Amino acid sequence: MIDLNINITINSVLYTKDPDSSDLGRNIITYSIELINEIGFEKFTFKKLSQKINSPESSVYRYFNNKHMLLIYLTSWYWSWTVYKIALATLNIKSSEEKLKNAIDILTKPILIDNSFSYVNEVLLNKIIITESVKAYHSIDVDIENKKGYFESYKDVINRVSTLILEVNPTFEYPHMLITTVIEGAQQQHYYSEHLPSLTDTKKNKDSISNFYNKLIFKLIS
Repeated sequence: MIDLNINITINSVLYTKDPDSSDLGRNIITYSIELINEIGFEKFTFKKLSQKINSPESSVYRYFNNKHMLLIYLTSWYWSWTVYKIALATLNIKSSEEKLKNAIDILTKPILIDNSFSYVNEVLLNKIIITESVKAYHSIDVDIENKKGYFESYKDVINRVSTLILEVNPTFEYPHMLITTVIEGAQQQHYYSEHLPSLTDTKKNKDSISNFYNKLIFKLIS
């Protein structure tokens, strides 16, 4: 893969040592994504990860205090990457409607590998977001963690796209509610299309989910 040296900035409170600062740290990210997808977050442990990367378990703890922090890091990386994609997709576009459509497409279309980041499999990471990311903030400590800034990347996505909605219709009352509903709904539809297809109306080789949410949003805010 080609590495274009584009950095995704993650809040330093989420790690003890920046994983992007070393080959070992990048391996921790690479193989934690693979392992969580393979066995699920509940069965995932640092011991199993250390065996996969052929490194002492203590070396993983040099980067993350526990697997909960690792999960928050992975979700934060994903949403920071999403912000980066939205910024590129809306750059130098004058039409507010086109900018909003581009952002919706990024939030709802299937994920593709981005060769800018050689050590992250974005397709597998997206599956973690769909199946596991709710565990990052559905926790007893969510209010404390929120105050520490653990979820700023996700908030950034919501705020950016909410701003695009208000560019199209400044009087719309519920931009944040709409975008969080779209993101979580689209994730569920992708999950259903793969595992419970009778619960959705997706069609092979068609952007059914993206088309649905584009129509829903523009109809609602018009």
